[in-house]
Amino acid sequence: MFDWSNSAYNLVITSTIFPAYYTIITTTEEFGDQVTFMGRTFTNTALSNYALSFAYLIMAFLLPILSSIADFRGNKKIFMKVFTYIGGVSCSGLFFFRLETLELGIICFTLAAIGYIGGVMFNNSYLPEIATLDQQDRVSAKGFAYGYVGSVILQIVCFVFVLKPELFGITDPSLPARLSFLLVGIWWISFSQISFAKLPAGGPNYDKISKSAVKNGFQELYKVWDQLKTMVLLKRFLLAFFCYSMGVQTIMLVAAGFGEKVLKLGTSKLIAIILIIQLVAIMGALIMSYFAKKYGNIQVIIVVLTIWIGICFAAYYIQNETQFYIVAAVVGLVMGGIQSISRSTYSKFLPQSTPDTASFFSFYDVTEKMAVVIGLFSFAYIEEFTGSMRNSAISLAGFFLFGLLIMFSIFFNRSINSDNMPYL
Repeated sequence: MFDWSNSAYNLVITSTIFPAYYTIITTTEEFGDQVTFMGRTFTNTALSNYALSFAYLIMAFLLPILSSIADFRGNKKIFMKVFTYIGGVSCSGLFFFRLETLELGIICFTLAAIGYIGGVMFNNSYLPEIATLDQQDRVSAKGFAYGYVGSVILQIVCFVFVLKPELFGITDPSLPARLSFLLVGIWWISFSQISFAKLPAGGPNYDKISKSAVKNGFQELYKVWDQLKTMVLLKRFLLAFFCYSMGVQTIMLVAAGFGEKVLKLGTSKLIAIILIIQLVAIMGALIMSYFAKKYGNIQVIIVVLTIWIGICFAAYYIQNETQFYIVAAVVGLVMGGIQSISRSTYSKFLPQSTPDTASFFSFYDVTEKMAVVIGLFSFAYIEEFTGSMRNSAISLAGFFLFGLLIMFSIFFNRSINSDNMPYL
C-alpha cells in the first residue's frame, strides 16, 4: 500500500501531467524553450532534469546518515513519515506553479522528488523483514503492481479534469493540471497512513556505537562495502545495477518530456500513452516474477537489458505517434519487471541473518541515486550541447550495454557464491 500511495507521484508528477504542463508553459513565442532560473538561462527540459538530478544527489548523501540513525534507534517508520509529508506537501504546493512562479515550481518539484526518494528507501528496507526468502520476488512484484494500479486510478481522475474541465465549470486552462498536483499530495499522504498503521516500527540495533550521525552513517556504508569484498557476485550485481539504472531511471523520468517536445503529442495523448505504460507494467512486474521463479533472476535481467538497448535505438529513430505507442508498450513491459526483479535479487544476495537491512538497502539506494544523478545530468547536458533529445536517448544504450556485460559475467560465474543461488 505504500507503493499504492507514492506511485501517484511517479505517474502524475514525473511521467505525465507535470512534464506536459511544464513544457507547455515554459515554451513561449518570445524565448522559445529557454527559461531563466535564479538569474541563469537554461533549456526548459534540461532545467527540470538538472533539478531532479540535484534531488537525487542530495539524497545520495543524506540516506546513509538517516539509515544509520534508523538502524541505531529502530525508528525507520518515522523517517518514512517525514519524507512522505515532505513529498505530499510539495506536490500540493505545485498547485501554485505558473510561469511567473517558476522558481517556486522548481523548488517544490525538487522537494517532492526528495520526499519520494527517501520514502522508497525505507520502504525497500522492509522487504527482507516482512517476507521470507522464497516469497520476496512475489511480494516485491505485488508491491509494484499495487503501485501501478493505485497510480492509474488517480491518473484517470486527473485525466477527467484535464480533458473535460467544462464538466466542473473550470475556465482557467492551467487549473486542471494544478488541481492534479494537489490531488497527488492528498492521495500520497492519505493512503500511506495504511502502511504507517500496519508496518513494524523496526527494532534498534543495540550493538552499534553511538557516534555522530554523519560519521556513523558513512561508516555504515563503508561497513557494507567491506562486507562486499567477500561477496563477489553481489558486488558485481551492484555494479551492473549501477550501470543499467543510469538508463532505466532516466528513461522513466524523461519519457513524457521527450514525447511532448520531440513529437508534440499534446497532454491528452501523452497521458493516454503513459496509462498504457502503467497498465502493461502491472503485467510486466508479475510476468517477470513468474519467469524469475522459472528460469532465475539473472537470466531474466539479461533478457530485459537486451530489450532496453533496443528501446534506446528505437527512441532515436522514432518519427510518429504510432511508433511511440509501440515503444511505450515495450517500455511498460520491461519497466516494472526490471525494478521489481532488481530489488528482490539484491535482497536475496544479502546475508539473511543481518539485523541492519536499512544499511544494506541504503547502500543499494545510494547506488541507484548516484546512477540517476549521472544519467539525468548526462541526458540534460547532451541535449543542451547537441540541441536534440534524440542524441540523449541513444546515448543511454551504452549504460545498458555495460550492465548487460556484467550480468553475463555473473551468469557464467554463478558457482562463486552463495547459499542463496537456488533462489537466483
